[in-house]
Amino acid sequence: MLAVPLVFSTCSSTQKTAHRSKKVNILWLFGEDIDPWMPVYGDSTVVTPNIDFLAQNGVTFTNCFSMSPVCSPARSGIFTGAMPTTIGTHNHRSGRTITKRLPSHVQVVPEIFKQHGYYTFSEGKDDFNWSYNWDDYWSGSYTEKKHFGKSGTGSWKNRKDGQPFFGVIELYGGKNNKKPASPISPDKVKVMPYYPDIPSVRQQIADHYNQIKVTDGEIGEIINELKKDGLYENTIIIFFSDNGYKLLRDKQFLYDAGLHMPMIISAPGNPKLLKKSGVREDLMSLLDLTATTLQLAKIKVPEYMESKDVFEKGYHRDFVIAARDRCDFTIDRIRAVRTTQFKYIKNFMTDRPLMQLQYRSHKPAVKAIFKANKEGIPFENEWLSDQRPAEELYDLKNDPFEVNNLANDPNYASKLKELRGILDQWIVSTNDQGQYPESKEQLKAVYDRYGERCINPEFAPFRTIN
Repeated sequence: MLAVPLVFSTCSSTQKTAHRSKKVNILWLFGEDIDPWMPVYGDSTVVTPNIDFLAQNGVTFTNCFSMSPVCSPARSGIFTGAMPTTIGTHNHRSGRTITKRLPSHVQVVPEIFKQHGYYTFSEGKDDFNWSYNWDDYWSGSYTEKKHFGKSGTGSWKNRKDGQPFFGVIELYGGKNNKKPASPISPDKVKVMPYYPDIPSVRQQIADHYNQIKVTDGEIGEIINELKKDGLYENTIIIFFSDNGYKLLRDKQFLYDAGLHMPMIISAPGNPKLLKKSGVREDLMSLLDLTATTLQLAKIKVPEYMESKDVFEKGYHRDFVIAARDRCDFTIDRIRAVRTTQFKYIKNFMTDRPLMQLQYRSHKPAVKAIFKANKEGIPFENEWLSDQRPAEELYDLKNDPFEVNNLANDPNYASKLKELRGILDQWIVSTNDQGQYPESKEQLKAVYDRYGERCINPEFAPFRTIN
């Protein structure tokens, strides 16, 4: 009489163990160049039902800030769990036409997942600032452009039956040229005080809202595909971006508009995978995506990583560090310390204006801003000056658009000293690689690509040669 219950008990225990040991799928929805102009972040200009759905079934981080305001250093940090300035991946699009390797101790997220039996795929660009073999990280095929790097064409559909996956799907976001069914009109948007209220600026802002609507629709399609393939109940979805939208003072610069990221971690098919929901308002570095992702898959975080698990008990950041170095042919070095209320910015290269020649300088929308400034159209325009302050300090609570520099205000002298000290100590403790010149080989590669646009003095030796 006791044998039957014993058999059932053993079978039930085995089933439970098998269920518990099933590895979770992790899917990164990488929204390139996307600002958090969404209802879940308090902006109701457009509706985003699918992003809202992820938020309702997960955790929304309202104060996530990138470590870099441009794609390749940000991605190089996200995929290694190390600050780009620590491992030498801080200069935009380096290691493309010359050979450049990561430090030997550094591991890459898909590489780690492969070691744990995961199928890994990438659908979209990598944009890593080092040289690598595709098959070491990803399954599936890829294409490659000389200066832009490798882009994957992978999918979870090609894995072995039952094999867990770690996948990255590129949502082209702020670079998406598709139009939503009902686009928002430029006259319905608000213009930031640091831009002139002119048609081209309004159009760019409206374009980005429409790109967010398109991105939201793409997220809905991906969720439906997960359901169709029977993967929805065992997949954690993480939606985020790398840097801000392409507006002139935003992308590539260390103001919040270039660094403030959407970040939603969700398990809509099975809340038990995450066991957490709601809104988190504490400071988060985008770098922390790495450790958090590994821990969600129950994978040990390598000791070298500067990334932290946001769900670990006691998680806390007093500040987030951000860095901007060479972007394309424009050489610069800027660092920022961001706390809950204050932003400190250090401009190391005050011999050149903030808006020195860059990849966007020839574009009509950029020229229109300079023209408006010259014609005296009123807006907060100090960032267009030929003179550049060595330090900037902003009270984000009272000045969210960062237009009132308090660095020379004696009432804020102690705060300035405090944040300056934090940055100085961080530079020393991490051996910030931005304090050293870029290699002659890499600078020559940049010069060979951009030629006469390389006006910074660092390129002078190559102009002489040519």
